[in-house]
Amino acid sequence: MAMTPEQAPSIRRGQPDVQLSRDAFAERYRTAFSDPAFAAEDTALERLVEIAWAAYLQGLKAPLTRRAGDGYADPDHELSLEWLQARAAIDAAQARQRDACTPNRILLISASPRSEHTCPGEMSKSFRLLEAARAVITGSGCECDTLELSRVTAEYGRNIHPCKGCVSTAMPLCHWPCSCYPNHGLGQTQDWMADIYPLWAAAHGVLIITPVHWNQAPSVLKLMIDRLVCADGGNPDPTSTHGKTPAQAKSLELADWDYPQHLAGRAFGVVVHGDTEGTQTLRRCLVDWLHGMGLVDAGSAAQLDRYIGYYEPYATSHVALDADQAMFEETRNAARAVVEQVRRLRAGQAAPDAKLKRTRAK
Repeated sequence: MAMTPEQAPSIRRGQPDVQLSRDAFAERYRTAFSDPAFAAEDTALERLVEIAWAAYLQGLKAPLTRRAGDGYADPDHELSLEWLQARAAIDAAQARQRDACTPNRILLISASPRSEHTCPGEMSKSFRLLEAARAVITGSGCECDTLELSRVTAEYGRNIHPCKGCVSTAMPLCHWPCSCYPNHGLGQTQDWMADIYPLWAAAHGVLIITPVHWNQAPSVLKLMIDRLVCADGGNPDPTSTHGKTPAQAKSLELADWDYPQHLAGRAFGVVVHGDTEGTQTLRRCLVDWLHGMGLVDAGSAAQLDRYIGYYEPYATSHVALDADQAMFEETRNAARAVVEQVRRLRAGQAAPDAKLKRTRAK
């Protein structure tokens, strides 16, 4: 039997404490400055440790805030300036996406962590396939945003922090966009998702090109997937839960939360490649995830799983891709299918089930 907000369950607690001692905190903080070149600034560094330690003790998540203002459940609640900037970028992107006069826009994602600019020393096959897809998309007259998730591994200060699972406490505790980061007190800063959310919001279609890692999604892709949970049922008003207040969020969810799907209606395609196993499994997982968020698939040609250099040496995998011209053409076809589905959707040819009400949210 469904509970009422007044019957909201108690908050369960009991995990071991994670509070660091002053010495342990200082040791971790100083690891970023272990290069002997910083030794001359040791006195200054000690002052920074003290400032960071004070912020850590206070749990100072957002040092820069302002009053939420009109349009929020509690206009007087203080909201992070960084969250407000991310929200404004999403709103602007969403407005462009909904404007019938704007060109069709497709987000093209390379989900391999491999990059010639860091340890592997060589570009990924996903990037090469992305280039083939990009030529089709731009040649069709669509605008194209490119998201290379390998920048998480190769670029200084480029982070996608892990999802903290707020949704499992209560859906309204998961804010759109995510308000878990940045958390300055915990040193969880420079979160790339603040830039990635607007890319998804601006897109009319999305094409993901990814390798298989151990029968699963690469870690950089999984990080982004998990952090997009707020796009499916997330709360656009953090003041309604006064930040991260579990009891308020539980009551709000039990008061008939409507689980808004913030990215629904966009077209999608996926291209999955591997070398030994797991391509079908990952392709199905990605398709199910995107369907679950309310995106519309672009047909069978846009749901591709293939092997490149099946059980051949890794050292010759690019050579194997050179020889597999069909793989390039199938990737181009996936891009063409997404372009066509975007055109159909923007022309008003919605999916057959578009007007059906979801029986079960989430």
